[in-house]
Amino acid sequence: MERLQKVIAHAGVASRRKAEELIAEGKVKVNGKTVTELGLKVTDNDSVEVNGVPLEREEPVYYLLYKPRGVISAAKDDKDRKVVTDFLPHVKQRIYPVGRLDYDTTGLILLTNDGGFANLLMHPKYQMDKTYVAKVKGAPFRENLKKLERGIELEDGKTAPARVKVASVDKKKGTSIVEITIHEGRNRQVRRMFEAIGHPVMKLKRERYATLDLKGLNPGDSRELTPHEVKQLRAMAEHGKSAF
Repeated sequence: MERLQKVIAHAGVASRRKAEELIAEGKVKVNGKTVTELGLKVTDNDSVEVNGVPLEREEPVYYLLYKPRGVISAAKDDKDRKVVTDFLPHVKQRIYPVGRLDYDTTGLILLTNDGGFANLLMHPKYQMDKTYVAKVKGAPFRENLKKLERGIELEDGKTAPARVKVASVDKKKGTSIVEITIHEGRNRQVRRMFEAIGHPVMKLKRERYATLDLKGLNPGDSRELTPHEVKQLRAMAEHGKSAF
């Protein structure tokens, strides 16, 4: 279920703010009845009319993007910076990112116009695994890695358990490559976790999201998810198929 004004906006009829005005003015009907409640939620089975014209909803689409560094995880930016949707100009639907990757973080991000699907994947209780590869300063001791695995206290609370593996250590440069899998999505979480154990992140890339990876893609490349991949992600979220 999605809020009525969001459904209207996604159909391309008006912006979300204008859609709210139309609802408040009594120009929107749901299943033949005029509604003025902004918080009303509708399903795909509900009939929606705007100014007497039935709403034609967009066909749901699902894309995977290899986000480059220096790109905002948004559909638009008020500072006119490059955003993830700039890399999919061929997509006519009003897509938006599922969650976010930091400006300086590269890697896998999903985009869709399916709000229900996006909310399902982002909801913390469904625990979708996200795997990152971090280049960090120094060589973390095993005890520090165990802190991350057990969950570590940050300013916004203790993190959920993580899976952590050191891939390599460069003693000359004083850096390490560490793979970490989490299922939360707090702001700059991975960076803050490594800072908390004294090993700041120098570079960060999300390599996997659940069963999806970046195989065959370069930064800025995208591809449409297959129906099987969409079905699999939805099933994993609904049944809590986390690796932990």
